[in-house]
Amino acid sequence: MLMAEHQIDDITELMEKSGLSRNSINKLYRGTHLETIKLETLFKLCDTFQCRLSELIEYVPGE
Repeated sequence: MLMAEHQIDDITELMEKSGLSRNSINKLYRGTHLETIKLETLFKLCDTFQCRLSELIEYVPGE
C-alpha cells in the first residue's frame, strides 16, 4: 500500500529510493525471518515513505 501511495512500481525502484538490498526487501515482502530485520532497515523505509515506524509494523503480545 505504501509503495502505491508513493508511486513506487516495483522492488527495483524501492531499492533505488531506499538504498536497501533486494534481500532485505524480500524478507519483509515474504514475511519470512522477520525476527532478523534490522531497525536500520525499518528506519530506511520510514525515511523513504515519510512515515512512522508504527505504520510499518505492529506488535501484538502473545503471538
